[in-house]
Amino acid sequence: MTTDSTAYAADIEAIKQVVATVEHSQQHKDPDEFLALFHPDAVWTTAHGKVLIGFEAISEFTWRVLPAADWDGKVSYEVIHVLFIRPDVAAVKVRQRYLSPDNESEGAPLYVMAKQDDGRWLLTACQNTVVVTD
Repeated sequence: MTTDSTAYAADIEAIKQVVATVEHSQQHKDPDEFLALFHPDAVWTTAHGKVLIGFEAISEFTWRVLPAADWDGKVSYEVIHVLFIRPDVAAVKVRQRYLSPDNESEGAPLYVMAKQDDGRWLLTACQNTVVVTD
């Protein structure tokens, strides 16, 4: 992982914990755990381009697709780059891998996260992108 500054070590660890919780919620297909990571006014764009604006839209979509997902839960999320846009806003590049005995697919999400007054980092503007191999 690279970052623009080592001065943000505690924030980087907190951001990595959010991404680890995304991974855990996906592995366990747990909408509540996943949704707890979002800012109420968040924007989420799915890997297939569906734009979800606001917590209600993200929640409805998540409750519809996550519990019914047909993959076996083997997924990994790795923070590969953090760019602090300002001390309380970070752009976080993630490597996402879905693993199965027959197939492996990869995503390249970008999470813009905002630090709240209570110190929590929340997903605020996110774009998930499928990596297409030639």
